[in-house]
Amino acid sequence: MLAMMNPLLALVFAAVAATASAASPDPAKLRLASANVLVLDADAGEPIYAKAADEVTPIASLTKLMTAMVVLDGGQSLDDTLEVSLNDIDFLKGSSSRLRLGTQLPRREMLRLALMSSENRAASAVARYYPGGTDAFVNAMNFKAASLGMTRSRFADPTGLSPSNVSTANDLAKLVKAAADYPLIREYSTTPSAFVEVDPAGRMVGFNNSNRLVASHNWEIQLQKTGYIREAGRCLVMLANIASKPVVIVLLDSVGKYTRLGDAERVKRWLETGEGMPEALKRAVAGSSPRGVAAKRSSAGVRGTLPARSLVKVRSN
Repeated sequence: MLAMMNPLLALVFAAVAATASAASPDPAKLRLASANVLVLDADAGEPIYAKAADEVTPIASLTKLMTAMVVLDGGQSLDDTLEVSLNDIDFLKGSSSRLRLGTQLPRREMLRLALMSSENRAASAVARYYPGGTDAFVNAMNFKAASLGMTRSRFADPTGLSPSNVSTANDLAKLVKAAADYPLIREYSTTPSAFVEVDPAGRMVGFNNSNRLVASHNWEIQLQKTGYIREAGRCLVMLANIASKPVVIVLLDSVGKYTRLGDAERVKRWLETGEGMPEALKRAVAGSSPRGVAAKRSSAGVRGTLPARSLVKVRSN
């Protein structure tokens, strides 16, 4: 009888060990190029992987998640018409935009473009139309950050173009979880693409999401935001369902156009299998040669899901 039980016990112990391994993948097997990283179990609030997660660094357009929360907290009508003015032009970084001077759009459309396509003029406009103007809006951003316990974060503008907008991976995980409580932020940040009527003559312009992973059938992304300025490197935050649980991923200061996406894929594979990513698969995920991935902080345009003639170039996303 004992002899018959031993194989059964061995199977049970093997199953338990496998479950434990899947639940707690080995951090040594995860190699990421991003300088600051946090992978967080969103339900438990426990870190699964961390790398320089308390280091303060510029966050570029990740800022726009905070911008969106302050807009929605303000309670102004999303149907109000806002107009792009000279004050919304980026004279700091010279980023491009498809929203011309005088473009009039509802506040909800400006908010969608800020989150989906990282439109800087849209983000600037929603802040400028806030009661008290942009200065009051930035004060509200910092007040909101303090209320969320983001003690190492500071905001200087609503777009993220200023390198004075800084945070940490740990603080940004708090921002992602808070932003996920807003259905519109979840919806707008994960919309793959949209056409927008930008003038009374009915001219339509196509806008794409700055994160191509939202269009991938391999991902279940609930919320996301990308960011880029030279001082911040390529940045990405996401809330996604991976291995049947919600996970917050924060990737900061990546070099190369595709590195943050490659790091996201590596995190996903590691959580699902407990293994790192084979070299051949790394190149396939990046969509570029190793030399291309290593290119230093390129300012190339964003790839998206609309036809090439409709692509929106976003240099600081």
